[in-house]
Amino acid sequence: MSDSKYIIGIDLGTTHSIVAYTEINVEQGRSPAIRLFEIPQIVSPHTIEKRPSLASFLYLPPAAEAREGVFDLPWMQGKTIVVGEYARIRGAEVPQRVIASSKSWLCNTSVDRNSPILPWEAPADVEKMSPVQAASAILEYIRSAWDYEMAAADPSLTMEKQVLYLTVPASFDAVARELTVQAAEQAGLSGITLLEEPQAAFYSWIDKSDDTWRESVRTGDRILICDVGGGTTDFSLIRISEEDGSLVLERTAVGDHLLVGGDNMDLTLAYHLNKKLADAGTRIDSWQMRGLIHGCRSAKETLFSEPDEQTYPITILGRGSGLIGGAVKTTLSTTELDDTLMNGFFPECDADAEPVKPRRAGLQEAGLLYASDPGITRHMAAFLRRGARDGEGRMTTPTAVLFNGGVMKAPRIRERIKDVLDSWNRNDAGAQPVIREINTDDYDLAVARGAAYYGHARLGNGIRIRGGLGKSYYIGIAAAMPAVPGMPAPVKALCVAPFGMEEGTRTILDEKEFVLVVGEPVRFDFFGSSTHKNDSAGAIIEDWHEEIEEITTLETMLDGPAGTSIRVYLDVHATEIGTLEIWCVSVADQNRWKLEFNVREQTRS
Repeated sequence: MSDSKYIIGIDLGTTHSIVAYTEINVEQGRSPAIRLFEIPQIVSPHTIEKRPSLASFLYLPPAAEAREGVFDLPWMQGKTIVVGEYARIRGAEVPQRVIASSKSWLCNTSVDRNSPILPWEAPADVEKMSPVQAASAILEYIRSAWDYEMAAADPSLTMEKQVLYLTVPASFDAVARELTVQAAEQAGLSGITLLEEPQAAFYSWIDKSDDTWRESVRTGDRILICDVGGGTTDFSLIRISEEDGSLVLERTAVGDHLLVGGDNMDLTLAYHLNKKLADAGTRIDSWQMRGLIHGCRSAKETLFSEPDEQTYPITILGRGSGLIGGAVKTTLSTTELDDTLMNGFFPECDADAEPVKPRRAGLQEAGLLYASDPGITRHMAAFLRRGARDGEGRMTTPTAVLFNGGVMKAPRIRERIKDVLDSWNRNDAGAQPVIREINTDDYDLAVARGAAYYGHARLGNGIRIRGGLGKSYYIGIAAAMPAVPGMPAPVKALCVAPFGMEEGTRTILDEKEFVLVVGEPVRFDFFGSSTHKNDSAGAIIEDWHEEIEEITTLETMLDGPAGTSIRVYLDVHATEIGTLEIWCVSVADQNRWKLEFNVREQTRS
């Protein structure tokens, strides 16, 4: 926006959300001064404090608790939803009334993400929200807090009038990105641009290094960004090359979406402590187990962030009227923390290790689609085998690594990952090159800061990473063949947007014509792949089932005379905000039909 004063970067995190901002008008060639927005939030009844991060939790209090202005905010009275630190605290006490990990639900293809399903498995008397509504509620809170603090005296400084960047996991597919945009629009933030979180972390490092970042990298470097946050693990590779005497940064690979991170670790620690309690003769029920999980989250964050602490007390409320008297107490030690998480989530493994795929049960509980193997180092090996290959197709290990995410605060975890990478890096003579760590002391705040820096880079006042789409995208095309009894027509995968397609560009596939049926219910299947990086737009893949995965199915009825078949070609637009638009264009009269990704019903193979 030409009249905006600020560039704002928003990290909508699984466990914490952070806002950074900088003024647009910065002298050319100078690094922008990036500041954090201290977010006011309720930390206890009638008590509001400013914090550098907003806990990404929503508490839905019963009417009796919310009366008398207990949760009133300076900009809102009679509030029925509590967002932030107090909601996180209440998660350990009344988990059935707290929404956590709403960001992870946005990419859950097994549920309707626009239906009120959260808190998951909450009792009937709790009014539920959809994943999109929950994410929107957090963003709306951020917008309202900003407007109160920054724009009270000058309405031109409201958040929606600034240049906005919102970060998402690099592994978010087109549907999850579109739903994120929906959530922002519902929150009154209609002009956002999306940025991948690993890239944002790298931008933050460039900003904090000032002009010395070039001294830390060299031509030929392959930099692994290892981002382990509260709900997801993101891998990205950035290659350093040289053009016309200048260093060039290019994002060359993006990992698949891995729902494994701090949430899984909290659950693992809870099971460990549950067993310890059971061995001592104390049993807790499923309701108390949810409280234990939230307590383990607090214990993990405290023990990782405060090295001098050796133990953390956890209290689980009892059931019934004597809640306090029936409370269960236990502790988590740093030794238990390290042993449980190091061996379970960061095991030593070989470069050819594969994530474990246990036999799946015929029936499973619905819920978040966690990775079946929590071994992050095994997923890292699989990612590098697919995304980091030399000219002969062999895996090449990174030369440097940049860590991001709250989990990476633990020095022992960073050392383990570097040790594993080094073990894959031995040459034929047996020497073991030491992988370089690109040092950063900012694991929680880097993504928001990097998003703000990226805004300046887009204005020409900073270095940019070449990226584009992190996956190749396809649409299903039914084969033209005679009908065979009992056999549906095979579906081919048409590449509509190749890996690396730049934002703000279009691909018109007018060399191939297709038949579009309008005026009656039809189905469109969308696919994606992070491994098919060489498929060009318009390529048709017949045997696609191994490395191309279903993303979503759209069932709709397009406007037109009932049952009419229209010859069309495709017009594909990778938008500036980071989403994908697919248009069917009539060959005869140029009428256009848009295929929307923001569908209600999702399928997954």
